Amino acid sequence: MILFYFSGTGNSRFVAQAFCRAAGAQCYSIEEKLDASALVQAHEIVGFCYPIYGSCVARPMREFVLAHTEALAGKRFVVLCTQLMFSGDGAHALSALLPGGEKSVVYAEHFNMPNNLCNFHMFRVTNGRENTARLKRAQKRAARAAEEVAAGRIRRRGFHPVSSALGKSQSAFWPAIEERAKDDILVDADCIRCGLCARICPVGNLSMGADGVEQAGKCVVCYRCVNACPKQAITTLIHT
Repeated sequence: MILFYFSGTGNSRFVAQAFCRAAGAQCYSIEEKLDASALVQAHEIVGFCYPIYGSCVARPMREFVLAHTEALAGKRFVVLCTQLMFSGDGAHALSALLPGGEKSVVYAEHFNMPNNLCNFHMFRVTNGRENTARLKRAQKRAARAAEEVAAGRIRRRGFHPVSSALGKSQSAFWPAIEERAKDDILVDADCIRCGLCARICPVGNLSMGADGVEQAGKCVVCYRCVNACPKQAITTLIHT
């Protein structure tokens, strides 16, 4: 088995690595330079782990799957979805892009993870014991998932019609939000022009220009730059 993950701020990486350690599976970030098609062809089961945004698959993972559709044909899939609170059908959302659709998914699971929306005051940022407990639960769930996949147990979290209906209550609005957010990076006067945001952006949306941070209209709302900025000078989507 092999698993590919996209992680904006580390939550999905944590789950992907915990699952792969328990499963003895190979684990790769989709940001790595690798021959993904060749890796896929060498395995019968292919896993994906990603954060869910508005009950929609993060755009980098959508694009990765679509770019490797031919290699993925005939494979069985494990889908692991990280979420803040509740997505409804977060893991099911990827099945529409997979060859064979939902029938090709042998295992799907959701993981509640620490909040990374650090500039959205409706959701409190947690630290210390709260995060430790949540990460321990996620690690335990990842280990259980690995055991169940190895045993051939079928679990499809988020595939129930009720879950799909609940997911649509969010996903109906996300595409428009995602489109609007593509060029919605704001940098305030506290920016020290360290260039960190440009170096860590997963899609090359940010660069350093003569007047500071510049954007290319490709933001995927992963919140990596917002969380990493040493001066909390950068925001996306929510500007407060």
